[in-house]
Amino acid sequence: MQKIYPDAASALEGLLFDGMQICAGGFGLSGIPERLIDAIRDAGTKDLTIASNNAGIDGEGLGKLLRTRQVKKMISSYVGENKEFERQYLAGELEVEFCPQGTLAERCRAGGAGIPGFYTKTGVGTQVAEGKEHKDFDGQTYILERGIYADLCIIKGWKADKAGNLIFRKTARNFNQPMATAGKICVAEVEEIVETGSLDPDCIHLPGVYVKRLICGAPYDKKIEFRTVRERTAA
Repeated sequence: MQKIYPDAASALEGLLFDGMQICAGGFGLSGIPERLIDAIRDAGTKDLTIASNNAGIDGEGLGKLLRTRQVKKMISSYVGENKEFERQYLAGELEVEFCPQGTLAERCRAGGAGIPGFYTKTGVGTQVAEGKEHKDFDGQTYILERGIYADLCIIKGWKADKAGNLIFRKTARNFNQPMATAGKICVAEVEEIVETGSLDPDCIHLPGVYVKRLICGAPYDKKIEFRTVRERTAA
């Protein structure tokens, strides 16, 4: 099976449709599938429901799709750095489902494992629990969270071989790995593609069986989400 495509647009060909649900990997601006996001923007696919830890920042990452009004709903855990996200939400233009960070990761992992729902203590007694089933186990209250299984997963890895076996780098592993399994098809972009068999099997984070389409998106410009610097003191 040929998994490697020349660019993001060709890798997404035939997969996009209005009203679809997408799982998008990344943590802040680390490990975001930016080439695939650009291709979705250029395709003009609209009314999207996107599950992602955050929505990027203004003009970067998923923030690009918010700018073009292609997103109908976000399922996220952190949105503090995106002013356009805030504006659309407060204006009633964007539906938002806030989800605790660990719960979001587990919802994606569960969906990929064929688990439709699970109980967790996280969020009990807060707005997160409103409208959800409550159940007691051993004297403790838990809420039911549904697994997420999307139409498409888009992820970013560090290195892959031609069979799609993939390695993530540091923080980028947080959400890319569970989201890779949480959909009907996974499209990945990486910084480097090497020959099959050249990666140490013990270092592979995501087996190639999960990756259906693959592109090399290099070179990348490493961006910083929020820069904090210290003023230089006089000698």
